[in-house]
Parts: sequence; structure tokens; C-alpha cells
Amino acid sequence: MMKRAFDILASGAGLFLTGWLIGLLVFLVRRESGGGGLFRQTRIGRYRKPFTCYKLRTMKRETPAGASHDTPATFVTPLGAKLRRYKLDELPQLWNVLKGEMSLVGPRPCLPMQTMLIMARETHGAFDVRPGITGRAQVAGIDMSEPERLAAIDGAYAREQSFSEDMKLILATVFGSGRGDRVALEAMPTQDTNENQNAEKRTNETPGEAP
Repeated sequence: MMKRAFDILASGAGLFLTGWLIGLLVFLVRRESGGGGLFRQTRIGRYRKPFTCYKLRTMKRETPAGASHDTPATFVTPLGAKLRRYKLDELPQLWNVLKGEMSLVGPRPCLPMQTMLIMARETHGAFDVRPGITGRAQVAGIDMSEPERLAAIDGAYAREQSFSEDMKLILATVFGSGRGDRVALEAMPTQDTNENQNAEKRTNETPGEAP
């Protein structure tokens, strides 16, 4: 109850205070690479329920389909690299938090095509909590390229979560601990399946269009 109340207050205040910044960043993204500055992407949430996740676009419009850790860094725009570095690309997810689809702190929501991670999270009980903008694994620098390790940490958080730890993780994220979604260094991305929805190509969608 306390966690949800804090999520509502913090996300509402965050959107009020950063709305102008989100608007400015959307404009800068559009000016740099054309298309829309926001995109929507289907992610897996609490109890494995799909939801629409919002982010600022950080990749080029021609980016091939695939999870971000499988995508070469060459597809990230110069502005996108800065947004990822300072985690500003996640700001629109405050709307997801306000709607109750996400929390400020929790496991990062995965894609429907990331079946290994989904099964591992199911085993470890990670889907018992809402996904988060930041979390224990992110502050530790562990991403979705290590599905079993990530799921174990996410499951442990789901069992052990506390308000005091959430505050520490939020502060650690604000002051630069962890990292954003990693991108690969190899020349071409690895495609596990064609079922992934390439949200980076949905350049003209906005949060107001969400179902």
C-alpha cells in the first residue's frame, strides 16, 4: 500500500516537473533523426500481463528488430546515447507508473519474445511485483543479456522488497549508479525471433494513443 501510494505521488509530481523536459527532448529527437520522438512497445508486466510501455526514441528509424542488448551501438543516435547514459529515455514511463502498470522500482519489463527470461522470472517469482523504471539488478549493472542471473535477482527483490531499499535504489539511480539498456558492440544484431515488435519503428505514436 505504501509503495503504491508513493508511486502515485512521485510519478504525478515527476510528470508535472519534467513534462516540459520530455516535450523538449521529443522535439530534439525528431529534429535529429526525423519521425516521432516517442514510441510505444509491448512489454510483460505483473502476473505476465502485457502492457504498453513508453520511452523516448534513442535509435535510428531503420534499426532492425531485436532486443536492445542484441542491437549494435551504431544504431543509437548521438542524442540517444546521451539519453541512455543519463536514463532520460525512461522519463515517459512515469506515465506507466501513474497508471499502475509499473512501479518506480522493480524488475525491468521484458519483451514478449524474451522467452528464456520470462520462464526464468516465472520460476523465481519475479512476476509477483510490478516492473520498474529502475531496480536492484539495474543498479548492479546486470541486464537482460544474462537472463538466469537477472531473473534470480529480480525474484529475490520480489521476496525481500522494502520501502527503505526502494529509496536507496532510487537515489542510486538518480546519482548515476547502474546503466540504461545496453546495446551490443558487434557489427550485426542477433535475432532470436521475428515475433518481436520493433517499437523503435513506431515513431509517430504518443502516450495519448495508448489503449
